[in-house]
Amino acid sequence: MAKALLGYVGGSDPRLLAEMRRLQQRVQDLESELGRIQAENDVLAAAASHDRIMESMESVDAHQAEPALT
Repeated sequence: MAKALLGYVGGSDPRLLAEMRRLQQRVQDLESELGRIQAENDVLAAAASHDRIMESMESVDAHQAEPALT
């Protein structure tokens, strides 16, 4: 009787197993996409950091330059 109360009559439901497999695949797909996006974000962050460093170096050079002769 306990099995009937819990819904285990006749063994595992194939629809439930199919849904579980579908959800597991979806989780794997999302984890893969997350890894790809994090890697892309790391590349973009490094490029932005490099650009900021280059801009700060250019502004330092401009402040140290001597005025042009007129």
